[in-house]
Amino acid sequence: MELTRRAVVAAGAAVAVGGVARPVAAAKAGLLDGHDALGLAALVKTRQVSPSELLDAAIARCEAMNPRFNFLAREHYDYARKAIARGLPLGPFTGVPWLEKDLNTFIAGEITGQGSRYYKDFRATVTSELVRRHERAGLVIFGKTTTPEFGLTATTESKATGATRNPWNPEHIAGGSSGGAAAAVASGVIPAAHATDGGGSIRIPASCCGLFGLKPSRGRVPMGPLRTEGWGGLSCHHAVTHSVRDSAALLDATHGSEPGSRYVAPTPERPFLEEVTRAPGKLRIALMMTPPGGTPVDTECAAAAMSAAKLCESLGHIVEEAAPTLDAGAIGQAGFVMIGASVAADLDARAKATGIPLGPDVVERVTLSFYRGFGEKFSAMDWVRANNMLQEAAVTLAQFMTRYDLILSPTLAELPLKLGTINLSQEDVQLFMRNVTPFTPFTGVYNMTGQPSMSVPLGMSTSGLPIGVMFSARYGDEATLFRLAGQLERAAPWKDRRPPIA
Repeated sequence: MELTRRAVVAAGAAVAVGGVARPVAAAKAGLLDGHDALGLAALVKTRQVSPSELLDAAIARCEAMNPRFNFLAREHYDYARKAIARGLPLGPFTGVPWLEKDLNTFIAGEITGQGSRYYKDFRATVTSELVRRHERAGLVIFGKTTTPEFGLTATTESKATGATRNPWNPEHIAGGSSGGAAAAVASGVIPAAHATDGGGSIRIPASCCGLFGLKPSRGRVPMGPLRTEGWGGLSCHHAVTHSVRDSAALLDATHGSEPGSRYVAPTPERPFLEEVTRAPGKLRIALMMTPPGGTPVDTECAAAAMSAAKLCESLGHIVEEAAPTLDAGAIGQAGFVMIGASVAADLDARAKATGIPLGPDVVERVTLSFYRGFGEKFSAMDWVRANNMLQEAAVTLAQFMTRYDLILSPTLAELPLKLGTINLSQEDVQLFMRNVTPFTPFTGVYNMTGQPSMSVPLGMSTSGLPIGVMFSARYGDEATLFRLAGQLERAAPWKDRRPPIA
């Protein structure tokens, strides 16, 4: 049952002119195709394939696809081979190739570049608790994916690693800040990848690339050991996947407290994987078609959300238009205070550690403006006021959701933008803000309140670009999201909807 290295390479590299995959002769040449991560793990468990074969297939596919889409920040091929040689732990994903995001996710002795020239030689002294949990689940880490500098924008473009392209249309963004992860999964390199979300950075690229992306509740997934929260609690870790069950099983393998945790999300009643096949019951869903700030929504994005609402009604749920009353300007400014001050503190620490002055030759222009315009000028009282504002928003939203199980909205207010529109190297920072805010007006509020939220790949535009639809639940209630996501996946399956290149 052994698959030769030559056959695996052929499988990964078989791409025709125009981006359509050619048929290949070997029976197992499409080793990675047609399986989610749990499916690949099942092949390993039944000895139909070995971890080394899967790794070779993923590396070959990666080397075939990365030149076109640019999702790989750094290779860890030898690290992966050594892990297999040592013997992998028995877990739900034993032998499945995996990519970590190259942002605040550390492997001791290896570089974490943060999407920045300022961190190009930064070697971690510790391994992240989440990485340890990924490895205990049997995942085989063979690289890290691209991110914009410090995850500060909704596209994955940086001077450090270049522009990551959308596999559905390479002229468009893959989303950010987990665009590298999404492009790797959408192009068929692996079925799931690590992602993070501080303002929409799991859900935005999931929507752009036609994937399932769930942002967990605050305190659900560990972020240590260097610190146990990011951006004052706005940021969290999880994954982008094709299948709902992969997302659930990954959360089962990674959730829970770590030493020093300030807070922990409520313990789930049962494994999240079990929720995927459980009936969700009759849910009350608030349909929010207009974002808190009143930003206009593209007609195709709105149509996808309306279609999802009708689908939910056909499944027996109650859907009615309703929205919480939130001061978008105030909470948006509060979020910028938290993020700007956090970034400024990190940049200060880096400058002191390296002795390299902070300037446009080491960080991008918009990042520098965050430092000078948001971080450097904030006082301790500004931070406290911002934190208080976000707590007020969380209470307001929690009170609203005593009447509803979920909020349904578009994930994004526009289709995936053209590359170069919202990157961090722009001269005009105000133009950057005017472009990025209307693109992602729905996602950030759930980072500010700590609630779980998911983008589901239910729509497609007339131009052939994916459109995600977002569902958000009460704090700690990922179970309801997984139950509904499983139901939607069965009712309107997206498994076979892949970019032509894949």
